[in-house]
Amino acid sequence: MRHATTRRDFLAMATATGAGLLAARRAAAAAAPAPDRFLKALIVKDIDEKVLASYKAAGFDGVECSDWNVEPAAAEKARAVAEKCGMKIHSVMRAWLDFNQADKLEADVKSVETALNAAAGYGADAVLMVPCRLKGGAVPAPSEFDIDLDEKTGHVARVVKGDNAKYAEYIQAQNHATDVSREALKRLAPAAEKAKVAVAVENVWNNLWVKPALAASFVRSVGSPWVRFYFDVGNHVKYAPPEEWIRALGDMIVKVHIKDFKLGGKGGGKFVDIRDGDVNWPAVLAELGKVGYKGWMTIEGSGGLSLEEKSKRLDLIIAGK
Repeated sequence: MRHATTRRDFLAMATATGAGLLAARRAAAAAAPAPDRFLKALIVKDIDEKVLASYKAAGFDGVECSDWNVEPAAAEKARAVAEKCGMKIHSVMRAWLDFNQADKLEADVKSVETALNAAAGYGADAVLMVPCRLKGGAVPAPSEFDIDLDEKTGHVARVVKGDNAKYAEYIQAQNHATDVSREALKRLAPAAEKAKVAVAVENVWNNLWVKPALAASFVRSVGSPWVRFYFDVGNHVKYAPPEEWIRALGDMIVKVHIKDFKLGGKGGGKFVDIRDGDVNWPAVLAELGKVGYKGWMTIEGSGGLSLEEKSKRLDLIIAGK
């Protein structure tokens, strides 16, 4: 039942669980020490010496690699190329998965294990993945969401104020996706620990976990320090200010994507080049500081900018401007 525990019982349970996870996360961080400053990165598919040398010259420290389906030996060779250029492959992008589709679940879990092993070969410490997405049925507009969350189960009872009959199919699909994704991530946690590579959950317009408390509750419910959150600044703007997301996710944030978003119009807005949108970058940096994040800042998108301009704008963001 949704109200089987008192608020005092729940807070005590949450505090104990949070303390245990915090201790475990500190142990995980000791296995893969975080940088003591912000580091700049771009996304690549192929690890090419000439390309990496140009990134290095422009002021970048490393890359995120989207080539996840490789043997560890091949990843180790790519790592050597990056290190020759004075660069680090800090994460691997596995991206979209379909944990909520029974016929794809096993293959997708296996693919993340492959990505974890590749990441270890690359010398990376995280694999980005989007657990699943919901398609079809009525979904509230970003501004309409008003979620009633059961923290104990991670289920939602409503997604908007008032009558939710229109969204019954969506609510059912949301709760199913939460359950199956949680179990898949629990299965992956031992492989992540063995590889010493975090599984980094990202949320990207997949109609799931669209509010900060909901996303934080989901990742926390897995109960492993090796399952964290890859926070993309621009992905969340139409649902809530990035500062609110950072505050809710706290030390679960293991990586950050730098992306900007302009609010308004159809679909809630559009992605734009960094520092051309509505993200309050000084507030974002201040909030990251409050939760203790120092690590990689990887630009995603901003295709309208030159390499040098991307580097310059990221420097300004890191400076809190």
